[in-house]
Amino acid sequence: MENPSEDSSALALVITLTIQSLVAMSLLTLPSITPLIAQLLDIPAAYVGTYVAIVYIGAMVSSLLSGSATRRFGAIRVSQAGLCACALGLALCAIESVPAMAVGALLIGLGYGPITPASSHLLARTTPAHRMSFVFSVKQTGVPLGGVLAGLIVPGLAQWIGWQAAFLAVAAANLCCAVLAQPLRGSLDADRDPTSKLSAGNGLVGPLKLVFGQRSLAVLAGVSFLFSITQLSLTSYVVTFLHHDLGMDLVAAGVMLAVSQAAGVGGRLLWGYVSDHYLGAVRTLMALSALVACCALIMPWLRQMDSTLVVLVTLCLFGGSAIGWNGVYLAEVARQAPPHQASMATAGTLAMTFMGVVIGPPIFGVVASLSGSYGMAYAALLVPAGISLFLLWRSCGVFARREC
Repeated sequence: MENPSEDSSALALVITLTIQSLVAMSLLTLPSITPLIAQLLDIPAAYVGTYVAIVYIGAMVSSLLSGSATRRFGAIRVSQAGLCACALGLALCAIESVPAMAVGALLIGLGYGPITPASSHLLARTTPAHRMSFVFSVKQTGVPLGGVLAGLIVPGLAQWIGWQAAFLAVAAANLCCAVLAQPLRGSLDADRDPTSKLSAGNGLVGPLKLVFGQRSLAVLAGVSFLFSITQLSLTSYVVTFLHHDLGMDLVAAGVMLAVSQAAGVGGRLLWGYVSDHYLGAVRTLMALSALVACCALIMPWLRQMDSTLVVLVTLCLFGGSAIGWNGVYLAEVARQAPPHQASMATAGTLAMTFMGVVIGPPIFGVVASLSGSYGMAYAALLVPAGISLFLLWRSCGVFARREC
């Protein structure tokens, strides 16, 4: 662990948070107006699960390759490449064509995947061990912040200037961020090794071998697989659920998406603090698993309750737990990783995280289609939440004694 100045640590946190927010907004730009896109293309709204799966197939591949790329080119350069890929993907998604959107989704995924391993590389060498959960949670608030931006801005922008122009505006924001990050590269990428070799085969297999060769990392990878199913199912389908099951208009549903994402921001900060100061990572993740399970069971009943306040409170609790886990998990991965291999361990565990996203939302869509209710599909998320709780409970002994 390096001991840089506080200014350097703050700078690394600010730039990684900004980049994370923009790529997350890019990913959620299409889901934030799914009913509109589905109507234009004459496809079922449940197909948004396929879009999300394509995004995360790309993210899974690029995240595995990001460890070696970060060593050679530096975390900032890798992040700049990710921002540019997201911008290009959004531009393709602005074409009113299912094949073009599929290719755009893949490019967004290829850009999204390297961002977290690259930022973990920066933060792991600039953050004291006793503050890791909180600092990583602050950075990971970029994901729900991106959701807040998507929910508040994209639906209204689509009504104002058209959905295609809205997509291009988000793409332009990504490109601007890539340009603004360039002056920081000299200092933050000072540890890059231009002589480090890139190997696609080793780049794909190496992170997985590291993770599954160490039981604590393997457990964290499995838990992240299960949590990602619940998180992306909530994020990808909440607008459609509110519009289809509860009859909300698109803009109101977008605001509710923003509310759930804002709760995720608060949740990540809260749970990071709780993990560092009270429960430890494993107990915190167990508490979050239980809370997700409770929220999943409430979702089908929201239609009968016919109360905006109840919907708001439920989405806040659901967002705060289903989105709030990520920083605690990433900080624990960095702690459990061998020295100087935080980005590699993060890449390996994220491959499993992204696998959960590839599998989860499409299955959620199938359950919703078969049951005729998105609320019932949310209730089915009790299964991954329950398995996560059981896995953590059985694996307490793998981690440091203080964690359990």
